Amino acid sequence: MRSPNMETFKQQKVEDFYDIGEELGSGQFAIVKKCREKSTGLEYAAKFIKKRQSRASRRGLCREEIEREVSILRQVLHPNVITLHDVFENRTDVVLILELVSGGELFDFLAQKESLSEEEATSFIKQILEGVNYLHARKIAHFDLKPENIMLLDKNIPIPHIKLIDFGLAHEIEDGVEFKNIFGTPEFVAPEIVNYEPLGLEADMWSIGVITYILLSGASPFLGDTKQETLTNITAVSYNFDEEFFSQTSELAKDFIRKLLVKDTRRWTTSKPWSAGSLWSTWRI
Repeated sequence: MRSPNMETFKQQKVEDFYDIGEELGSGQFAIVKKCREKSTGLEYAAKFIKKRQSRASRRGLCREEIEREVSILRQVLHPNVITLHDVFENRTDVVLILELVSGGELFDFLAQKESLSEEEATSFIKQILEGVNYLHARKIAHFDLKPENIMLLDKNIPIPHIKLIDFGLAHEIEDGVEFKNIFGTPEFVAPEIVNYEPLGLEADMWSIGVITYILLSGASPFLGDTKQETLTNITAVSYNFDEEFFSQTSELAKDFIRKLLVKDTRRWTTSKPWSAGSLWSTWRI
């Protein structure tokens, strides 16, 4: 396994190799722009990650965090996971050259349709599970699964192909090494994150349960009026299948969600036999 401190980034100017184009999106410490490789004409996405300039600074990411994201991306190659093409570094930024995924976020796709049919939802969940199963087989937890981090290759086809993106919070889970953190988007985090308990691959499965609920209903199971109310709902596992949103949803689909939204961290994980078919096949996935 590659050690994070062995990560090396090209020190040349990214602009010497790529024409940098329009902004595609931005986050707290990163801006993503479209780019074109000069030697091939191929289009990619350039993610400019702001580096923290000193230990005392709160602006930017420390090098260790950036190296961890790059290390994980360099290990993965799967049809449902974004691909890393190249990495550059300058005084202020590390620039990840990533596969261009131009169909927009699953979040936006869902917002246009409000909710999906069960058949549409299963096509997305199956792809999400396949991508996550691949990561979990390599002991990689994403820790930030949500509709904004699931992108469509092409939104104009009946069943769009999806890609999992944004590995900024992802970690390799090591046997015998306890890992705790409070991070992620409150609406989607598992109870063990809220309670600052040891974390594992299971946290991703909770997030998939939340995503499935949203895809089928257009509603969010734990979202409260405040962040604290949301977190309280999560730790109490306080949700229901409101008839207004779930009248057309099968019991199999609801049972799939129930199996994932349980407080016990021994909830279903992709490393258990259901990933080969036993759980998702019960819900026509």
